[in-house]
Amino acid sequence: MVLVEFSMFPTDKGESVSPYVSQVIDLIDKSRITYQLTPMGTILEGSWDDVFGVITTCFKILEPQCNRIYSSIKVDFRKGDKSRMKSKIEKIESLLQKEVKH
Repeated sequence: MVLVEFSMFPTDKGESVSPYVSQVIDLIDKSRITYQLTPMGTILEGSWDDVFGVITTCFKILEPQCNRIYSSIKVDFRKGDKSRMKSKIEKIESLLQKEVKH
């Protein structure tokens, strides 16, 4: 199971790139992969092939529309099929004995 935090957006479309980011998020949502949208990126969870397949498709959506695309990708792989997206937060909350913002 892999957790990937990534962002992808054009750098040649001016100050606001939300029309392009929304296309990427729509594709992720339709992919049915587990994800969490954050203000600075998106977290994906699944098999390596599924997650990187979605990221590749995101790039292919932007490529025809953009001359320059920026992407940042952080990867955390751990053997097994147990979801860690929520459990990592729950562990911290357990240790702190309170809910944290997420």
